[in-house]
Amino acid sequence: MLLGIVVHAADIQDADGLYDLLKRIKPLYCWLRAVFADSIYNRASALLACFLFGLGLLITRRPAGATGFVVIPRRWVVERSLGWLGRWRRLSKDYEELPEVSEAMVTLAMIRLMLHRLVHTARKQLPAP
Repeated sequence: MLLGIVVHAADIQDADGLYDLLKRIKPLYCWLRAVFADSIYNRASALLACFLFGLGLLITRRPAGATGFVVIPRRWVVERSLGWLGRWRRLSKDYEELPEVSEAMVTLAMIRLMLHRLVHTARKQLPAP
């Protein structure tokens, strides 16, 4: 499930925006100890952000010598989550003008997904009449 989101301008690299995300979520999740990321986050700005918040940065890499499609550990979590968000019609295209509205739409989509799972889990656990 989603811990936090920051939507920023397209001219800001994701690794450079990591500090803003960690600044937002670290006070809420003090138990957080590590960040899994792909190789684009292997930059000084991302390493510095993780260091400042006392987090370990674990880079997932493609296995050496691999050809074709390879499932990379932990990266599938992000791809799966983006697939779930793509099913939310409002997020299928970039309709919003303000980044705050985009953040709210992603948050609503993830809340809906969580509620759907909770309802169906509770329904399965009820005893049969």
